[in-house]
Amino acid sequence: MAFHVTASDGYRLAARRYSVPEPRARIVMAGATGVPQGFYRRFASHAAGAGFEVVTFDYRGIGESAPATLRGFRMDYRDWGRLDLAAVVDEIADDHVSTHLVAHSYGGQALGLLPDPSRLQSMHAFGTGTGWSGYMPRLEQLRVRVLWDLAGPVVTRSAGYLAWSRLGLGEDLPLDVYRQWKRWCRYPHHYFEDPDISAEMVALFDKVDIPIVAINSTDDRWIPPVSRDAFMSFYRNAQVTARDIRPSDVGATSLGHMGYFRQDATPLWDQVLADLKG
Repeated sequence: MAFHVTASDGYRLAARRYSVPEPRARIVMAGATGVPQGFYRRFASHAAGAGFEVVTFDYRGIGESAPATLRGFRMDYRDWGRLDLAAVVDEIADDHVSTHLVAHSYGGQALGLLPDPSRLQSMHAFGTGTGWSGYMPRLEQLRVRVLWDLAGPVVTRSAGYLAWSRLGLGEDLPLDVYRQWKRWCRYPHHYFEDPDISAEMVALFDKVDIPIVAINSTDDRWIPPVSRDAFMSFYRNAQVTARDIRPSDVGATSLGHMGYFRQDATPLWDQVLADLKG
């Protein structure tokens, strides 16, 4: 069922609820940068079939939550967590059924941006890390440099936003997201090394004390396990369980950064749901 959630600053977000009668728990699906909520529909349907109510949503500026044009659209990259994810969690969390976060890439960072992370009972994060190219294989490092330093500036200068769709790389991104993402990915520890905001970010992440399971594939060229470990070290008050997986562990030939939520990753989803069943 499609519905809308209004963030605390008045921005209207598109969301979808996969309802079940008497859910055993609720799951909020927090997606990756530039990935629309429709990409996660298979996971959501699978979890609903196992008795979990699932809510997916599009961050502001993305998918069905995008304005008519991204030219001139202003936002902070952190708004996706502190405003958008926060609004969805507030909308569906209650005292009767536990609410859990399943996250992909940026979504695993967004937990630490929530004003009140205690409204969630756990997080399972796939492919979350710092995004620093130094952790990537050499060929991926070169590809990322081309994106940040050559293609990105040219495209944003002409379009007024990161027209990723022109490059065949996914959803278009607001200009501010591109600029901040590029800046923070230059640090081995992401924004925790940004002198302008590092103290603020460390204090925010110290508020998180729920269990976290951080899952990364060994063939994830963008966020390998070492990148995950660098980021997850800042969830200092949470019990973080790191899981390294190989594609063969789930019967797949590859997973990469996007394969966690493709159909052949169903065994991964079942592991998450088994954890939530306790």
